[in-house]
Amino acid sequence: MASHPHTQLPLWSLALPVLAWGLYFIGIKDSGWLQIAGGILLIGSVLSAVHHAEVVAHKVGEPFGTIILALAITVIEVALIVSLMVAGGDNAAYLARDTVFAAIMLILNGILGGCLLIGGLKHREQFFGQKSATTALVTLVAILTLTLVLPNFTTSTEGPTYNAAQLVFVAVASLVLYSSFIMVQTIRHRDYFLADDDDQSHHVEPPSMKVALTSLIFLIICLGIVVLLAKALSPAVEGIVTDLGAPKALVGVIIAAVVLLPEGLAALKAARRNRLQTSINLALGSALASIGLTIPAVVIVCLLFDINMVLGLDLKAMVLLALSIFTVMLSLNHGRTNMLYGVVLLVGMAAYVFTVIVP
Repeated sequence: MASHPHTQLPLWSLALPVLAWGLYFIGIKDSGWLQIAGGILLIGSVLSAVHHAEVVAHKVGEPFGTIILALAITVIEVALIVSLMVAGGDNAAYLARDTVFAAIMLILNGILGGCLLIGGLKHREQFFGQKSATTALVTLVAILTLTLVLPNFTTSTEGPTYNAAQLVFVAVASLVLYSSFIMVQTIRHRDYFLADDDDQSHHVEPPSMKVALTSLIFLIICLGIVVLLAKALSPAVEGIVTDLGAPKALVGVIIAAVVLLPEGLAALKAARRNRLQTSINLALGSALASIGLTIPAVVIVCLLFDINMVLGLDLKAMVLLALSIFTVMLSLNHGRTNMLYGVVLLVGMAAYVFTVIVP
């Protein structure tokens, strides 16, 4: 076991994902005990992913560290959605929409709300760069409206869907918006996304190149097994959801929650350490990556495999999305926060999850 996470990697962070891969190859379909072990190792792999992401982030510095984690999470999400869509089934058409919407709602209300509540309880008020939040939110609102709201109002096809040309346009628009945001975040206005104390905050020496590279490799290993185990466990989760009499949409919420766990934990940790800027970079960056990269990837798969895709949200979901965006905008409007904003956002998340279970 290491005395410091950045000089030497702790043994558990290397052992748990390797054990998880071993269990995955043994196969967990038929045994309840193996499924429980799979669930425990899945959470262990998520915690390992957080640890390795922090090591890599410390090496490359802000805001690149948060971008690496956001992109890694998006790769998981895309892999999960695409593999389940290609496998088919009745829910394939709605799967991308439901998972992306669940991810956005969990990030905006759950992760961000949790960060503002924990930070507010521990530090009373916390400060961050208002411009960073505005830059991310203006991009997010545009992508969300084009991908999840506009399909309800187009007339080329029946129902809340796009035709092939419209899908291509929306995919390109999402990529243009996301890559413009990344350029602003990393090059043009990088200072918006740095906390005032980012130069002095890490008194600890950055990890060596060898440790950072090992962590990067293990981050990929962890994320890979998270997506495979989540997929392998989804029939069991689906069975439990059906036994409880809850709607199928809850499975999408559970899968999105597992996928976002590494990022959520990293953001909450940062808020507790009074580094709210890092939390906001993580939350809004992953919300943007989650939709700005997932939708184009899924569009390509749908066009290649000729899969139908429903993108437009129903009225209830649009109301909840509008409430979330509006609340986040008001909460991040002043560059300082308190615990009340966190409570309001978490109640918004509770309302979303509750209306999924009790439609």
